[in-house]
Amino acid sequence: MLMSIAAAAAAAPKPANPYGLMEALEQGGVIAWSVFIILVGMSIGTFFILFTKLIEQQKVINQYKKVRTTFWRSNSLKEGAAKLEKNTAYKQLVDDGIAAQEQHSKLTDPVEAHDWLHGSLARSENAINWKLGGGLAFLATVGSTSPFVGLFGTVIGIYRALIKIGASGQASIDAVAGPVGEALIMTALGLVVAVPAVLAYNFLQRRNKQIAEDLSSFSTDLLGYMVSNGAVKPVVSATPTAATPTAKPAVATPTKA
Repeated sequence: MLMSIAAAAAAAPKPANPYGLMEALEQGGVIAWSVFIILVGMSIGTFFILFTKLIEQQKVINQYKKVRTTFWRSNSLKEGAAKLEKNTAYKQLVDDGIAAQEQHSKLTDPVEAHDWLHGSLARSENAINWKLGGGLAFLATVGSTSPFVGLFGTVIGIYRALIKIGASGQASIDAVAGPVGEALIMTALGLVVAVPAVLAYNFLQRRNKQIAEDLSSFSTDLLGYMVSNGAVKPVVSATPTAATPTAKPAVATPTKA
């Protein structure tokens, strides 16, 4: 008898959780669903920008390593530019410098070559940095506004709980558990969306600053090379070669008398 009761209890389906995420959204109605969709969209946009910007930044970092080893070994700017990959940041910087050098001879007003080239390279450098900074404003916006979006859902949940208390005349747990749970879920969702956005913004911003320093260093070296007709350029370390083994001196073997 006891075994049959235990088997029947085990076979009986477990009651569904009335306070889960989907249940809270169903109770919240249109407002809860709207807040949830907005937060999910913010989260998807955050991770999309994070991964795309990481790939873009890594390409520029790898380009700088190649520039330091191959570009300055060229005999001329055009030869060095031909070694760089197309549609890259450093290729654009070199091409803009060459174009500015060719345009200087066409100017009718007397402008120093140094000032003209410096302004052209700075404009090209700023354009590259602006492109690298694209999308970071979205991350900053998500990091600062998503907690308030979640707070809006929290306020609506608390408001619904107060309405139930006023309608029933008593603050029983079963009457307010649903709206209060909905409010807490919205608060948690807002924080879950905000924290990765803030971390991603700070991380990408720090990498952009390092890239901007590398671009500025290369732009300065390029300007010095152009205004000196190739006489001034950075020292490139020689490619390390494998050391050839030195022959050991032969040791004379004693001979028997």
